[in-house]
Amino acid sequence: MLVRLSLLILALMSGLASAADDLVIIGHSAVPKADRVTLQRLFSGRIVSISQQSVMPINLPAGHPARDEFLQWIMEQNEEQYTGYWLVRRYVGKGSPPQELGSIDEVVKYIGATPGAVGYVPASRVPPGGNVIFRR
Repeated sequence: MLVRLSLLILALMSGLASAADDLVIIGHSAVPKADRVTLQRLFSGRIVSISQQSVMPINLPAGHPARDEFLQWIMEQNEEQYTGYWLVRRYVGKGSPPQELGSIDEVVKYIGATPGAVGYVPASRVPPGGNVIFRR
């Protein structure tokens, strides 16, 4: 009985931990809420504003687990597809991929200091008063 209770508590705690670490999309304080389709268009370079507010998407580097999750969740692509998309888009003169920062901490700091910046971070890393513009 004690073993079952311990396993149940462990399962519940791991579920809570993963919910707290789900990715969320954050933006500088003036960036309005957005839906998934808008974010797809933003991170694919098809739009540069949300509700007439200029925005600038920020990515983590290729291979970062949060980027992989973001690509799957929002873009519905893997790294190879996303990189290939931007390779073609850049080749035909339709822009460059979003700026990349090296860590979650850099993304959080940059978004807090840069009007219009938008990026993705684990929910547990959203700063107090942070502007979450999209969550699952």
